Amino acid sequence: MAVSPAFSASALSTPAVSADPVVPSQGRARTAETSSVIPAPGDHRSLRPHLTELRLSAFANHRGAGFPLGPLTLFAGPSGSGKTSALRAYEALARLGGGAELAEVFADPRACVPERARPDAQRRRGFRIGCTADGPEGPVRLDVAVQAEPDLRIVGERLTSGGLVLLETALRDPSRRAVQAAWHTAGATPVTRAPLPDDRLGTALLPLRVAGKTDGQRRVLAAAEQMVVALRSVFACDPRPDRMRLPVPVGFGRLLGGCDNLADVLGRTRAECGRRHAQFVAAVRSGCAGPVADVLAEPLRDGTVRAVLDRGDGVRTALGRLGDGELRYLALALVLFTGPGVLEVDPAGEVPAAMQALTVLADDVDRRLDPRQRAELLGLAARMCERGHIRLLGTTADASWAAGTDGATVVHLEP
Repeated sequence: MAVSPAFSASALSTPAVSADPVVPSQGRARTAETSSVIPAPGDHRSLRPHLTELRLSAFANHRGAGFPLGPLTLFAGPSGSGKTSALRAYEALARLGGGAELAEVFADPRACVPERARPDAQRRRGFRIGCTADGPEGPVRLDVAVQAEPDLRIVGERLTSGGLVLLETALRDPSRRAVQAAWHTAGATPVTRAPLPDDRLGTALLPLRVAGKTDGQRRVLAAAEQMVVALRSVFACDPRPDRMRLPVPVGFGRLLGGCDNLADVLGRTRAECGRRHAQFVAAVRSGCAGPVADVLAEPLRDGTVRAVLDRGDGVRTALGRLGDGELRYLALALVLFTGPGVLEVDPAGEVPAAMQALTVLADDVDRRLDPRQRAELLGLAARMCERGHIRLLGTTADASWAAGTDGATVVHLEP
């Protein structure tokens, strides 16, 4: 497949993305401690598309960085080490995979450009991010080059599988708001070329452009679908105790990222599956002070609903009386017990929820948690992530409390 390189030195003043393993640069220490079970071929967990690596070739304070992603992954390091920016890059890829426009995803693109990146002769600067998604098609790589200055646009994208370039785009004419794309066909014409918009991810647009008539086109579509499903199956979660204390209107029963409507969701989950709700109550009992016989949604006269703990002796404690740590623990436990049908996520096309591995992004995951709550939540996360239907990527200043946990991958970052 003869496709011109999409990541040329003139496109961005940052290192080119290669197919070789990423080696940390600039003396940044990154080590990963992993204790996990790798799914065997045919294992149900290996059939769910999921990300196995996040690459930040040049993004914010990261250069030449590659992060392994297991079912349960913690980025650990002091302030300024780039934990939050790594999560931000992951979420950006997820939104692009869902079809969002570039300007929606990067409200402040200049903040994503490495601080010391020099502009080229045309005064252009940008950043590069990428990932690998595993699933039925095997490992599929996606690398994206974004120009942040003077105009925000995607100037290069590459989708590869098994060493074969399936899609490659490049900015040929800066005066046009389009990139030249070439995708694998393997028919009478080995490569199909066409323009694509420069403000959207080309991989997410392929199902609208590729007919799927040849084996090559079908391979392109399968790889693109795997990548899109893996990217879109994301739930960014940051429980806000101040909002969780208030009664909420009865709504559609899907949990928001800030867990503001937790009371409404509890009413749904309690009615849907008694066995899962009993396990959730047991987890709450382990992380909250005092006896807990049940966790339920209590309707109020004004039509709203509030969440309460049933103490088992006729006393019900409204969540408004709980501490911040108890509320964050309770919300994160609920997230781990649920999935795509309950959490506020963008369903990936017609793919059944049973084939999706939902990834929860939790910045500063142990914030406000005491050691007991932290240990209970980690054990719960390890058990739920091992099942394969949910994954957790969190950040923490110090992950010593997670050392030696089966199934956990800890990536240590340094400024």
